Amino acid sequence: MELWRLWKEEGKVEAKKELIELFLPLVDFVSNRLAIGLPRNVSKEDLNSYGILGLIDAVEKFDYLRGLQFETYASWRIRGAVIDGLRQGDWVPRSVREKAKKVEDAYQKLEQQYLRSVSDEEMSVHLQISIPEFQQMLQDIAVTTIGSFDDPIRDEEAETRLSLLVDERAAKPEDTVNEVFLKEMLAKSIERLTEKERTVVSLFYFEDLSLSEIAEVMSLSPSRISQLHSKAILRLRGGLSRFKLQLMQNS
Repeated sequence: MELWRLWKEEGKVEAKKELIELFLPLVDFVSNRLAIGLPRNVSKEDLNSYGILGLIDAVEKFDYLRGLQFETYASWRIRGAVIDGLRQGDWVPRSVREKAKKVEDAYQKLEQQYLRSVSDEEMSVHLQISIPEFQQMLQDIAVTTIGSFDDPIRDEEAETRLSLLVDERAAKPEDTVNEVFLKEMLAKSIERLTEKERTVVSLFYFEDLSLSEIAEVMSLSPSRISQLHSKAILRLRGGLSRFKLQLMQNS
């Protein structure tokens, strides 16, 4: 607290430097989590460089008098800085993004048609590729699912962009209905995930385990966990896309 006081109230640059050095391990923690599944051409040094910029930004903007936990706030800022840096560097080829959109659209169409979770076999038939080719496609597009529902929104709060699907500031009655509908759609989408996919989502987003740690817990390979994560995110995207379409049709 004394360091924060010296930096925020007295503008002591040395105090700011000490705070940055004190929380540097957060950069390594966040970078290591994001590094899983990234292309080999993305170096750990690049991730750390982006992350340090996020940490500096967090130290500069954090209001220590509000009683918030800096580690949580800084982790979101670091994660956001790394993802922004990667996106600006055009680290995902257009062909990979096109594959991700193709798979997402296929999940949306088939699960709307069958009203259940579709298998890899059904996806492969629909995409007119073999099952190994489909699994390789999931591996290729795993990098596009980083931060899909987990991007930071507000500077001082650990809220995700998922919360912006409904405008919380609007007081219109239909917004309350939309919010309830969104929760129902998201719940239904989660129910359609396979047991393994639900486990991966739960461990990754709620228990804060890395994909490699989840692989150990579930006794599966990291690549298989990456595939399960990708499928889960694409299924959820498809469900939320259906929600958006229904809102547009009803508006």
